[in-house]
Amino acid sequence: MSDAGRHTVTFDESAAGERLDRALADALPALTRSRVKALIEGRRVALAGGRTIEEPSRKVKTGDVFIVDVPEPEPAIPEAQDMALEILFEDADLLVLNKPAGMVVHPAPGNPDRTLVNALLAHCGDSLSGIGGVRRPGIVHRLDKDTSGVMVAAKNDRTHHALSKLFAAHDLERIYKALVWGVPRADRGTIEEALGRHPVDRKRMSVRKSGGRAALTEYWLEKRFGPPLSPIASLVGAKLGTGRTHQVRVHLAHIGCPVVGDPVYGRKSRNGKAPEALNSFKRQALHAAVLAFRHPITRKDMRFATELPEDFKKLVASLNDVK
Repeated sequence: MSDAGRHTVTFDESAAGERLDRALADALPALTRSRVKALIEGRRVALAGGRTIEEPSRKVKTGDVFIVDVPEPEPAIPEAQDMALEILFEDADLLVLNKPAGMVVHPAPGNPDRTLVNALLAHCGDSLSGIGGVRRPGIVHRLDKDTSGVMVAAKNDRTHHALSKLFAAHDLERIYKALVWGVPRADRGTIEEALGRHPVDRKRMSVRKSGGRAALTEYWLEKRFGPPLSPIASLVGAKLGTGRTHQVRVHLAHIGCPVVGDPVYGRKSRNGKAPEALNSFKRQALHAAVLAFRHPITRKDMRFATELPEDFKKLVASLNDVK
């Protein structure tokens, strides 16, 4: 059978207790176990009528019914496309760059080219081919399309593996700056709420009381804007203790301070008194300001800090005189 498409797999007692990735690979012979594992981790496997499954080691139970969504095959290597990149550091093993807002990190449906991956292939050449999977050469972590800021990319397999381990262990420093609606109740705090796919809208993430993955964000207030007793917005810093999808955006929305301009988790001004610049900002006001880690090959400590991009900076400046 062709492996692409949607497959329904029902397990009987003979599969009970097996790892999910192994059991699905046995049930779908067109797929290797590593391919099945990648599909699970890519959130393409779900319980029938239930939640998405993200744990390849999950044990199968008698009567479990799983839906496996296998995408169409993609080109082995994306096209190299010459695009301007703001390189902060580069050596034979890795490069660090300041990603602009509006740039997608890797090719995906709806964004087949003109991505960071295409730009990296042009900039680095064949040394990136194959790293991190056929559609993500060199990519160790990602930023959303409309989030700007510091990223690191690997230039060879050894560095890619080592950086992936750093990110998996959260053995690095990642700090964001965000302009949010309102002001946090406390000037400094920790948000420790598990995150998982929204139970209804699978394109969104949400705080989950069960079935989510542990997520930790430290935040602090940097500046208030608007009347002292009822600030309209505030600039906050956020340090990641984990690296979940949309983590900063979901956690800040959870404490009542969604990121300005966020089309998924944000909102417009509730009282209609906010400056038009806030309501009309065309992307989430979120910037990955700092990335610090130990170079996996040279073992040197490295720290990169970037300023807010111009549109974000102008938005903040426009709020300084708001009373």
